[in-house]
Amino acid sequence: MNTNTPHPTNTVPSASTVPSASSVASENAKGAAMDPRPVLLDINKLSIEYRTKRGKLKAVHEASLRIRKGESVAIIGESGCGKTTLATSIVHMLPRNATISGGSIGFFPEGKAEIRLEALPEKEMRAVRWNDIVMMFQASQSSFNPVAKIRTQFLDTFQAHNPEISTDDALNRSRELLELVFLNADAVLNSFPHELSGGMKQRTLIALSLLLDPQLVILDEPTTALDLITQKKILNLLNSLRDSCGFSMMFITHDLGIVTQLADRVVTMYAGVVVENAPTADFFSTPLHPYSQGLLRAIPKLNATFEQLYSIPGSTPDLVDKMDGCLFAPRCAHCHARCLTEIPALRQTDNDRWVACHLYEEVTHGAY
Repeated sequence: MNTNTPHPTNTVPSASTVPSASSVASENAKGAAMDPRPVLLDINKLSIEYRTKRGKLKAVHEASLRIRKGESVAIIGESGCGKTTLATSIVHMLPRNATISGGSIGFFPEGKAEIRLEALPEKEMRAVRWNDIVMMFQASQSSFNPVAKIRTQFLDTFQAHNPEISTDDALNRSRELLELVFLNADAVLNSFPHELSGGMKQRTLIALSLLLDPQLVILDEPTTALDLITQKKILNLLNSLRDSCGFSMMFITHDLGIVTQLADRVVTMYAGVVVENAPTADFFSTPLHPYSQGLLRAIPKLNATFEQLYSIPGSTPDLVDKMDGCLFAPRCAHCHARCLTEIPALRQTDNDRWVACHLYEEVTHGAY
């Protein structure tokens, strides 16, 4: 199990307190060297637009992030910030009115040449999808055919993506994975989806996702609608499988508690823009971007009264409108004149951290 991710600290910086530039440099100088593991996925300045009746909606704007082999990366942010749009673009599952308008998605599978996913023809993408990259959506029930037994759905997956395998070998592989997620393989294979509990369906979906040994697993709210005990089991299972199978994970969540248990790094998105990218420990101990600070401050305390509950003031911007500056500026206590006219670049600090905020540019080392 991954033991590198911390539990959140009891003290969260207030939204009105941003570390000074000098203190950030001093703190980061103590940090570890950058992760030496090879990059598996490199998203560079990716922009995605939706065609709407009101005009083009900029759902993702020049988003950049990397996922290394064996790494688990959490994507967080308010609903509508572009998390799912970013994830579905990787596997070519964007809706028809969406277009990648700029940037690149480089995929570096082990033993193969680089694949530029944003430009890959759909026929070639089918060879990548499920074999090398798989995406699990949040509602496990909707991921299964309700009128087909689980056995049929496992075999259909093999038939669609690896037709050379025999039925016996396919069933043996299916049993192996179902047992790996602590299920009675034969009982599950002979069941219909509605005969399984929510936790069993989620574990079955995990087994189905790992059927062809993917190198990258993308999870969209992997524990939605599960009770806390089942959620804990699923998180432990995902960590254990990542360690034993060696795949990388990108997962989308609103639950920062899950982030502490599952993520090596945290990528914060706001209004389609990546505003911070940091190791999990750094994110929870010293969040840099005012939006990240607001998200942490908004975590309810068990002993807090209703009056003490915090929410980030204001509302998210209209993404159809033209971008003239930092999109968080209207909600930020540290907004100054430059924030209203210039979009801050995502820049690296001393310790493998990235932040898009004018407050920190004097201690950063070049844009992403």
